[in-house]
Amino acid sequence: MRIELATAPGAPERLNEDWASVALPASGQGGTLVVLDGVTPPQGDAGCVHGVPWFTARLGGALVELSGSRRDLPLTGVLADAIRRTADAHRDTCDLSHVRTPQATVVLARWGGAADEVEYLVLSDSTLLLESADGSVRAVLDDRLDRLPRDALRTHASADALRNAEGGFFTAAADPAVAARAVTGGVAREDVRAVAALTDGASRWVDVFAEGDWAACVGVLRKEGAQALIDRVRALETARQRTDAVRRKLHDDATAALVEL
Repeated sequence: MRIELATAPGAPERLNEDWASVALPASGQGGTLVVLDGVTPPQGDAGCVHGVPWFTARLGGALVELSGSRRDLPLTGVLADAIRRTADAHRDTCDLSHVRTPQATVVLARWGGAADEVEYLVLSDSTLLLESADGSVRAVLDDRLDRLPRDALRTHASADALRNAEGGFFTAAADPAVAARAVTGGVAREDVRAVAALTDGASRWVDVFAEGDWAACVGVLRKEGAQALIDRVRALETARQRTDAVRRKLHDDATAALVEL
């Protein structure tokens, strides 16, 4: 099994709010991939004394532990329990009802076990890629954010009104019930050659700059490595500067992971 993993902050002076891990059991049977993209709040009070990096580390650690130790739980149950555990860790010190309480997008994949399949879960705008034995690549996307009118997200107030709300988009914050909103599924283990995960800072290579399709993206990860994909994105961002091709941020936290099964 080969694992490629890289992450980079959007700016050197800022903490990286992404979080990623690949866990393999001592038995050698199965494994777990977790990639989170912390949601950066606008300046001002978010009701939490800890901050987004603390949150993603707590949530990510819980996801890794639960996905391995609770094979009886579906991934929605794993995410719900991880959110609950993380919320309990700061419920007494922070206002978890605040709309900007720390939160994150989620990509979670688990393989092996009795079902011998690759299970997956995607919540919000990070990307999961499943490469089949013939080299074709399927992107698993939660596209609710992309389907919203651009004007609906023009201000922080309008975006807050749609966050974790019916008709809007969903992220992992403090409510375990949001796990039921995730995109989930499973594919027979024998039909998957590799699994990849990208936060939206890394997926820009495809979905913003259109340098290639998802299969080409997996090809870059395999041939050049995860850091090379991030470096390519950074070069494109710098070359184009603040044009319409770049979203609200010139550079975003970027994480890329590839697991060849």
